[in-house]
Amino acid sequence: MVDFIDRHRAEYGVEPICRELPIAPSTYHAAKACQADPACRSARARHDEALCVEIQRIFDDNFGVYGVRKVWEQLKREGYAVARCVATWRGFAYTAFVIDTFDDRIVGWRTSHSMRAGLVLDALEQALAARSTDDSDRGTQYVSIRYTERLRQVGIGPSVGSTGDSYDNALAESIIGLYKTEVIDRRGPWRTLSDVEYATLEWVGWFNNRRLLSSIGYVPPVEFEHAYYRKNEGQALAA
Repeated sequence: MVDFIDRHRAEYGVEPICRELPIAPSTYHAAKACQADPACRSARARHDEALCVEIQRIFDDNFGVYGVRKVWEQLKREGYAVARCVATWRGFAYTAFVIDTFDDRIVGWRTSHSMRAGLVLDALEQALAARSTDDSDRGTQYVSIRYTERLRQVGIGPSVGSTGDSYDNALAESIIGLYKTEVIDRRGPWRTLSDVEYATLEWVGWFNNRRLLSSIGYVPPVEFEHAYYRKNEGQALAA
């Protein structure tokens, strides 16, 4: 996505492009800063880059026939402590979603190489541009101080219930499950974070505008939302 902005920024400018894409200008500028000075990257990002060299070496040394599991097993044999969730050829990829529970519409999302607080803050900022409320999944980053403070600033209560309140996370887990099944598992393996971003962008656009959801009467979320507003406007005019 950063490469896309680079190609078109001279014609349209960074801010206008970011308004149309699911990326905050600050995120773009931070990414450019890291490109200019690799020392600005997180320790996790630097570790992942170093690990990718070893992954490529193992793949090349074994005639290019090893899949994820065998590469992982070889890494363990050589003493590398790494989880079996290397989602791209260049490291890990994480995606955060913000979902409007009224119509199951994905109103904010962000993909990153690390589970930093900025990941969900970027998704939240995108959602705030389109909604006044949001729903979020639970996790360490989701209850971070920065995230909580931002929610408080705009008067939002995060969807973090007590232990056992599964209804708080059911919707988010359902949509994330669909995302993993229909995008990550089906269309992988993934080479780069940009590949994941573009695929996610396509899927979110389809999900919001064309996917038929049984929970809202077998119509797409955007269509359901527009119908709701048309109905309310009609009732207001009648009154």
